[in-house]
Amino acid sequence: MESIFHEKQEGSLCAQHCLNNLLQGEYFSPVELSSIAHQLDEEERMRMAEGGVTSEDYRTFLQQPSGNMDDSGFFSIQVISNALKVWGLELILFNSPEYQRLRIDPINEKSFICNYKEHWFTVRKLGKQWFNLNSLLTGPELISDTYLALFLAQLQQEGYSIFVVKGDLPDCEADQLLQMIRVQQMHRPKLIGEELAQLKEQRVLKTDLEQVLEGNDGSGMLDEDEEDLQRALALSRQQIDMEDEEADLRRAIQLSMQGGSRNISQDVAQTSGTDLTFEELRRRREAYFEKQQRADPSGQASQPHERPTTSSGALGNDLGDSVSEEDMLQAAVTMSLETVTNNLKTEGKK
Repeated sequence: MESIFHEKQEGSLCAQHCLNNLLQGEYFSPVELSSIAHQLDEEERMRMAEGGVTSEDYRTFLQQPSGNMDDSGFFSIQVISNALKVWGLELILFNSPEYQRLRIDPINEKSFICNYKEHWFTVRKLGKQWFNLNSLLTGPELISDTYLALFLAQLQQEGYSIFVVKGDLPDCEADQLLQMIRVQQMHRPKLIGEELAQLKEQRVLKTDLEQVLEGNDGSGMLDEDEEDLQRALALSRQQIDMEDEEADLRRAIQLSMQGGSRNISQDVAQTSGTDLTFEELRRRREAYFEKQQRADPSGQASQPHERPTTSSGALGNDLGDSVSEEDMLQAAVTMSLETVTNNLKTEGKK
């Protein structure tokens, strides 16, 4: 749609935008339209003067402001109609009884000029498609053939006056191009006021965000990220420490079991390469203690009989109950350490 000429709203010059969008070019300026308005004012003054320049009606007419233009840039339908006559174009009221009797389908026309209060805009056919060239829009709005009649009826319901433009419009690039191709519009244009409000809101949000970031200097987000990192590192260290403690415990159990097995193997049958149950280990230790007692009948070596509650007897009783694996491991370590200690004391006394 880049080839379509579309003037956007400036001040109250909607009549100028309406004419230029209709003719597809910068054909009229405010100065030219003002000249036409002054000419119309002079013609009206001359007609009023025919009734006498001293008449009350004439003096009242002179005191009233122009009905064809004002300081804001508004121009009347008479100014627009006279401007189009230069191009051999004529305006006919769309809802007039004379035009309605013709029963012409709107899609067979070439263009319409719409007016509500002080706003004017053009609806024109370019190529084989219709476009709303309202200067209050951010760009041309595509109107389908089936929607055109409904669009015009909706404007009438809203109080618009609609004029049919009769005559041959000047050639334009957009009309020639759109005779060969058809365009599609993915997003309808917005009203200029809506776009400006949206842009203003985006600027305000951006400014607020920048102020928040500058006030915090980004430290808030950085502190939060750093806290998450520290928590992750602490959890990782705790897991490593637990794994290290578990490994140390298993190594201690293994070494203790190896030491106890070497001492017991001196007095009992060789058991390397086999796994002893806790009950078998308990029975062998009791046999070992009885052998030590027979070797020393004086009772000096009676200390090994004084077994603590965590010795093999207690361990054997605990096996009868459903003890935890951790208790069993701890009891095994204590038992092995007792065996090593007793052997060392016996050898020292000998």
